[in-house]
Amino acid sequence: MLEKLFGFNPKETTVRTEIMAGITTFLTMAYILAVNPNILGETGMDKGALFTTTVLMSALPTIFMALYAKLPLALAPGMGLNAFFAYTVCLIMGYSWQFALTAVFLEGLAFILLTITNLREKIVEVIPPALKTAISAGIGLYIAFIGLKNAEVIVDNPATLVSLGKLTSGSGLLGVIGIGLTSILLVRNVKGALLIGILATTLIGIPMGITNIDGIFSIPPSIEPIFMKFEWSNIFTAEMATIVFTLLFVDLFDCIGTVIGVTTRANMIGDDGKIPNLKKVFMVDSLSTAAGAAMGTSTVAVYVESAAGVNEGGRSGLTAFTTGICFLLALFFAPFFLAIPAAATAPVLVLVGLMMMSNIWKIDFFDYKESIPAFICMIFMPLAYSISDGILLGHLSYVIINLLSGNRKNLTTGMYVLAAIFLLKFILQ
Repeated sequence: MLEKLFGFNPKETTVRTEIMAGITTFLTMAYILAVNPNILGETGMDKGALFTTTVLMSALPTIFMALYAKLPLALAPGMGLNAFFAYTVCLIMGYSWQFALTAVFLEGLAFILLTITNLREKIVEVIPPALKTAISAGIGLYIAFIGLKNAEVIVDNPATLVSLGKLTSGSGLLGVIGIGLTSILLVRNVKGALLIGILATTLIGIPMGITNIDGIFSIPPSIEPIFMKFEWSNIFTAEMATIVFTLLFVDLFDCIGTVIGVTTRANMIGDDGKIPNLKKVFMVDSLSTAAGAAMGTSTVAVYVESAAGVNEGGRSGLTAFTTGICFLLALFFAPFFLAIPAAATAPVLVLVGLMMMSNIWKIDFFDYKESIPAFICMIFMPLAYSISDGILLGHLSYVIINLLSGNRKNLTTGMYVLAAIFLLKFILQ
């Protein structure tokens, strides 16, 4: 039954492992329950309604992924895209949040069309093998950087952009303690090391004054203030087209990069280089974005934190199903789940970042036509703070280097087309 529902293979994993992996993924993603309402709330949207919608649009798409695509991938309103929604479209450009929700809905419809026509799959197929490996490693660096930043181990610095934070007190100290504790658990091969690390670091944060638990149970607010609040009057304007294209472009390559990275880490990519049920993954992503807009939130996306569950041994849809159920429970236990500080999930992100770099040996670093684009892809993900920009620059450099160095046999028509689109994107931005 589990095999039919979730693609569960008892030769590869166990029910206990899948459940632990799902809980781990949830705990690394739980921050979105607090962050998304705060970001979108800046536009005037009801924060209580946003909390409920964020939970539902994390739980339901993830359960759908579990049952339909049968992969250990979790979804939620995407970070970065929610900031673009709130700060750029609404606060800087001056459009209403209803206008922005309409743009997200149109983006979802466009994604459905791209998925039905297999264009998203074709894009994945033209990415060179070296770049696919680099994407996984680059995402590792990216999420490690996010973890260190969230724990304030790395902080802003006007002179050097970033610098080392204060490690002798506060969040920085808790983050360092968490990294050390979780590392020891991993070295000692303790089952559920990542999950135990999150919970233990959360508890350590109580006497430090960082973890604050204000109750356990709460009743979820209604989503009525933001449900189906579309603004159709401006859908045929140039402004709407620009915003929809931006959302579409960023989400497209964030999704592709995340799926490639996580499935590579899980050794799910077949000998032919193809990802199982890829079209179904893209369909879940597309439908979730459109449904999320109707429910009142920004673009729903596959989360890179899914890698945390994969590294706990998650290999089937049962992992994602567990994550989805945890999100549903969070509807009623929000104070407890929201009490987990960023410093407690940071160690997992840092160490998963390490794990995602484990396949880097597949890149021949002495073959510069392969290694230079791969390095560009990897390094720009954390530095540009964008998975999609890393993919774009890596692919562009791959085509340019191979073309100008006389290695045209390495290039396909699809690679040229994709490079031209990427180049146009940078010219027009």
